[in-house]
Amino acid sequence: MNLYILVEGKNTEKKIYPSWLSYLLPQLKRVNFYDQVDKNSYFLISGHGYPNIIEHGIPNAIDKIHETGKYNYLVVCLDADEDTVEDRKTEVDEFIINNNIDLGKTELVTIIQNRCIETWLLGNRRMFNSIQPKESLLLDYANYYDVSTEDPEMMGSYTHKNHADFHYAYLKKIFRANNKVYTKNKPRDAQERYYLEQLMLRIQEQPQHLKTFQDLIEFCNMIRQKLSDS
Repeated sequence: MNLYILVEGKNTEKKIYPSWLSYLLPQLKRVNFYDQVDKNSYFLISGHGYPNIIEHGIPNAIDKIHETGKYNYLVVCLDADEDTVEDRKTEVDEFIINNNIDLGKTELVTIIQNRCIETWLLGNRRMFNSIQPKESLLLDYANYYDVSTEDPEMMGSYTHKNHADFHYAYLKKIFRANNKVYTKNKPRDAQERYYLEQLMLRIQEQPQHLKTFQDLIEFCNMIRQKLSDS
């Protein structure tokens, strides 16, 4: 079982995804170069933002997949941003169809981060809850939308120019309230097992929340089952 994982972000996802995969799929070994995959491996690379991940990242990935002939899945992980999840998935599908891209025996899996990976990270109720003390700006954010009780994926953009900017700002304030620091270059605690477990607890207790994060977990569960059956 080999996975070729193409992520949108240049920094954050390249650090968080390998950490989470080490907990979710410890049977898979990460390789540094696409042609090093053998048995039960994955290769992860950045698509360097949107739309580059689609227009250049996918064709390049397909070339490498055809060259090696060893990949079972191409996993494309990108943000919804200001689009709907369905529109962003359709964009990927239509790009492949319109450019006559042949996936061969490799199966495409598209994981949409709605709105961005920071949106998912807002789901950790251990980091933030309704009753903890808040400094003024975080209180403003919580009064606008309480991510500890409401689905972070449904949150708006408040006074920011787009959803992703606000969700990132909100997450940074939550980290700061816990005497921690979060940046896109150094997501730190977001890479830890406890953080992932808190997000998984959230979707277990509130299955109507973080639907696109659930897509990632369900995919990993499916791969784990295939590995155990093989």
